[in-house]
Amino acid sequence: MAPKWVRGTLVCAYQLSITLGLLSASIVNIITYRIDGSAAYRIPMGLQLTWACVLALGILVLPETPRYLIKRGQKEAAALSLSRLRRLDITHPALVEELAEIEANHQYELNLGSDTYKDILFGSPHLGRRTLTGCGLQMLQQLTGVNFIMYYGTTFFNGAKVENAFLISVIMQIINSLSTIPGLLVVESWGRRNLLIIGAIGMAVCQLLIASFTTAAGETMQTTANTVLIVFVAIYIFFFAASWGPVVWVVTSEIYPLKVRAKAMSVSTASNWLLNFGIAYSTPYLVETGHGYADMGARIFFVWGAFCIVAIFFVWCMVYETSKISLEQIDEMYERVDYAWNSKKFEPSWSFQQMRDFGYSDSGVPPQEQQNELEPVRSTSTATSHSDTAVSGTTTSSSQDDKAVPQMGNVDFSY
Repeated sequence: MAPKWVRGTLVCAYQLSITLGLLSASIVNIITYRIDGSAAYRIPMGLQLTWACVLALGILVLPETPRYLIKRGQKEAAALSLSRLRRLDITHPALVEELAEIEANHQYELNLGSDTYKDILFGSPHLGRRTLTGCGLQMLQQLTGVNFIMYYGTTFFNGAKVENAFLISVIMQIINSLSTIPGLLVVESWGRRNLLIIGAIGMAVCQLLIASFTTAAGETMQTTANTVLIVFVAIYIFFFAASWGPVVWVVTSEIYPLKVRAKAMSVSTASNWLLNFGIAYSTPYLVETGHGYADMGARIFFVWGAFCIVAIFFVWCMVYETSKISLEQIDEMYERVDYAWNSKKFEPSWSFQQMRDFGYSDSGVPPQEQQNELEPVRSTSTATSHSDTAVSGTTTSSSQDDKAVPQMGNVDFSY
């Protein structure tokens, strides 16, 4: 629903809302954890029902997206939805142009074939690569170790003999919320790739420093090790909240074409929750002591740091820069740009609406007259008419007439 110039910022605002919810939950926990009896957990769980009701009521007034309505064949409803979202009159030229672009793109995608789950792997242009990018980002977001801290932070800090682990958890959530704001401010100007790479480098450094120092310190420098743990976990959360927290959702919401967007998003989001479950389930077995446990303790940060390094290379090789171009023009980028690291230089050369205006069919076939013009125009006669000679004042040889005369303008229709 968002216009391209604030699309990334608004998705980051979605992540900011999540962090505010986590902060609220931590505050409720620190207020209730000292209560004797079942109220210590019944109150936090009961308060969640309030926000579920707010969400349910909000959905009743939420407009359908224009792209979804176009896909359902409801052009008038799509125009009304877009008018409401853009705060523009339904006849405003900018709104009419945007709606025409959405409709032209949809017609083009329909001519490419059906939209099945098979298409998200073998469809064109490069849907398999785009699906792999989305799933890889969502899995690596979990493998950076953020939910180890969010889910087990209090327990882990207690095990590390950190005093008042609940207070430390609240402080981490405050940092998590505030650190989302810098990412929200620079996601459009810095771009998605730069923000993800910088964030992964920062997280890797923090994780490896935590693991290295706490392992080397042992029991002899427990107080110093705890200080290092808290400081670098806080810095790690800053890098995550400003980069991988929101930007992963920005990229995965942008890279898929309309035809398969719902299916591709369902698969990439499922990969996020699959790893979320795996990490939540396995973490106690990795860090705790006793029979059947790995007893890794703070060395678990070596694992998360290694995956942060993997994330750096994954972004460099797989993530295309999608800022400042429309969702429809992302298809052209994947068609024309072979390597992700060259995507920042991409400049869109056309739009689906421009193709329709020039007479191209919805499947991208040029009109007959354009096809004729693309062929070299050759003269079949060696004679020059008297009128042409009078205008030019020169004679034209047969060899000159045989030269191809280009008839196309400067519009690039390659796809």
